[in-house]
Amino acid sequence: MRSTAQFPAETGADGAFVRQRYSIRDRNTADGSSGFPAEAGRYHLYVSLACPWAHRAIIVRNLLGLQDVISMSVVDPIRDERGWAFRDGPGHGPDPVCNFQFLSEAYLRTDASYTGRYTVPCIWDRQRQRLVTNNYPDITIDLETQFTAFHTPGAPDLYPNALRQQIDQVNEVVYREVNNGVYRAGFATSQGAYEAAVDALFARLDWLEERLAGRRYLVGGQLTEADIRLFTTLARFDAVYVGHFKCNLRRLVDYPHLWAYARDLYQRPGFGETVDFDHIKRHYYMTHDQLNPTRIVPKGPRMEWDAPHGRERLG
Repeated sequence: MRSTAQFPAETGADGAFVRQRYSIRDRNTADGSSGFPAEAGRYHLYVSLACPWAHRAIIVRNLLGLQDVISMSVVDPIRDERGWAFRDGPGHGPDPVCNFQFLSEAYLRTDASYTGRYTVPCIWDRQRQRLVTNNYPDITIDLETQFTAFHTPGAPDLYPNALRQQIDQVNEVVYREVNNGVYRAGFATSQGAYEAAVDALFARLDWLEERLAGRRYLVGGQLTEADIRLFTTLARFDAVYVGHFKCNLRRLVDYPHLWAYARDLYQRPGFGETVDFDHIKRHYYMTHDQLNPTRIVPKGPRMEWDAPHGRERLG
């Protein structure tokens, strides 16, 4: 029998979704002051291709050329009451570092008394034999700012000093109303909580549509961390959030500028090849029994991600 523990968090008394705080929050630092110095070959990134939070780390690792600096392995997209598992299958396989069978083993080796959820992405330290962090916003920022000595020549500056305040401001509202907003809609257990989440979500998507009408990127005329954070939600929007999470006032393809923006990013090296719709759809539709008790995975939607986007004109 399947456990309700597969849900990302609990709901409050009003039926509103509440995301659990991520509790392993050490940091990698270039100077080693945190105890986890940025070094090549020391760290391993655990991800799911289905998870939007992990997807961010995969994209950033690719864009910065850190594939040979930080190794990575992928869990099975189907998560049950035992959590994320390492199994042979298309796009995923066994754990090459510690031979873990389940991601929970990494958490319990780090802290035998750990009682939280076993989440991806997370970073494992081979030297100290423990997790460094499962706090997904820190992971990409540290890859961008603390591993600069290992970035490939010509790698983009995804978190430039001059734009950090603007990036943080955009990220805060996009996280609250879009990235997490789809979950607030999908896991709401009252009509009022669901409608409040959906209304906020589509108000913010409308705002993004207007913002992107005259600019190619969200902040500063260049690709940044803000674009990556938005992209991973957009990549899943029509495939799972519209139907599975009832975010169906409009589809991504109904937003001319936002849909073109998503295609623009998808067609860039480092983005499209990291999107696995098989993992994405099988994870969502086969994991959340409370939302989809039949576990039937839909065949669609058919989307022309490789169609011309025309956004080169914006610079």
